[in-house]
Amino acid sequence: MEPESPSKKLVRVTIFNQTYNLRTSGEPGETEELARTVDELMHSIAAHAGPLEPGRIAVLACLHLADRLRALERDLEDLRRRVEQKSRDFSILLDQAMQTSSNAGS
Repeated sequence: MEPESPSKKLVRVTIFNQTYNLRTSGEPGETEELARTVDELMHSIAAHAGPLEPGRIAVLACLHLADRLRALERDLEDLRRRVEQKSRDFSILLDQAMQTSSNAGS
């Protein structure tokens, strides 16, 4: 077992009735909140899917989270494209306004 880094904190969480001791370099409360989210998701899947092995429920939860991540990545990329387009549009407008201003001053 490797020694615990001074910057990492030990956090105890329970996910789907299993207790885990995790090391985190972030805020322990954030890790606990993430664990609660995963726990709730797994319990929700178990309630809808019926009696499945915990490993299968964990895989379904991972697939669900991967799907959510992909959707968020698509949304972020779309937002980036729109921001870049708006930036180009504003740059053109600014150039036009500056040119009009300099022409009016001549």
